[in-house]
Amino acid sequence: MVIENQFNGRGLSTLIGSLPVADYRQALDLILDYTPDIPLWPQLPSNPKEGMMNQFIDGIPGIIDAENRTLFDLSGDNFESEMLSFYEEYLACLDDPSLLLTSRFSVSKERARGIYDLKEICSGKKITAVKGQITGPFTLLTGISDENHKLGYYDAQFREIAVKGLAMKGGWQAEFLKSLGAPVIIFIDEPALAGLGSSAFISISKEDIGQDLSEVISGIQQSGGFAGVHVCANTDWNFLLSVAIDVLSFDSYGFFDRLITCKQQLLSFLDRGGNIAWGIIPTSDEKTIEQQDCESLVALWEKQAGMLEDGNFDKSAILARSLITPSCGTGALSLNAALKVLSLTKEVSAALRERYQK
Repeated sequence: MVIENQFNGRGLSTLIGSLPVADYRQALDLILDYTPDIPLWPQLPSNPKEGMMNQFIDGIPGIIDAENRTLFDLSGDNFESEMLSFYEEYLACLDDPSLLLTSRFSVSKERARGIYDLKEICSGKKITAVKGQITGPFTLLTGISDENHKLGYYDAQFREIAVKGLAMKGGWQAEFLKSLGAPVIIFIDEPALAGLGSSAFISISKEDIGQDLSEVISGIQQSGGFAGVHVCANTDWNFLLSVAIDVLSFDSYGFFDRLITCKQQLLSFLDRGGNIAWGIIPTSDEKTIEQQDCESLVALWEKQAGMLEDGNFDKSAILARSLITPSCGTGALSLNAALKVLSLTKEVSAALRERYQK
């Protein structure tokens, strides 16, 4: 099948990644029950190799997955030769992305069993799109340090290696999943971008962050995928809308009031073909989840979309460029709370499409 070169969400629902179960088939049953149009591969916090700092590190020189901590160390005897091999494969895959499938940039079943099970289960199924996810470069590089607690971001050599490794691993996901015959969307998870402008990162320039993020986005897009960025807190939205993402994924339940201050930039993003993933179903705490129902969340979306409307984008046009999602993953919730989040995601999407789909 031919994959279209533009993706429109059409108000369909998808999830963010993590689920509070320990069995991958159980997770995929839930995903296909509640978000059958755009399934994703599940990340299970019960597997210690699926943490944000260590899930995508295989094949990247200098990273050590220690028992209680993931760190980097460039002083090993084999580092130079491993780095040379890394760059040789990187350049080969950059020239021919199809080589990614059998390269060091693949993600193992040990660290991402869900993506293999998803591909097996969905082969032959009719789906609208398929979603993956990867840790973002800023989050990885400010979350990993060496044994002296120096952040990976401040080591120029390691930073370059890590960014290129993530770019290729994002590309590998797109190559691996596109055989399903549907558009592939890869969300780059960047929770650390909530720290932009804080004293902790005052010496880091947005230009450098944008350059790293753009390299990972490019790696996904060069393999035919669509690149989204997911931030589940407040950030510099003008900055994020300035990079070449296809989907902006955010917590609209908690932070829409911050994003709407960038209304013109957001409308320009939609105008150039971008999509908004509205995290309208809260996941922050179980009391908040319990207080919501489909009607209240549809009303909230209508209020927010109404604030975004202009002469070119009414609610129907906005929904055509939208996905409906939870505000974040559900891996830290109880199963009952997670099931309500999944149910609300499905219900809100269906209600909005019934009301506004042309």
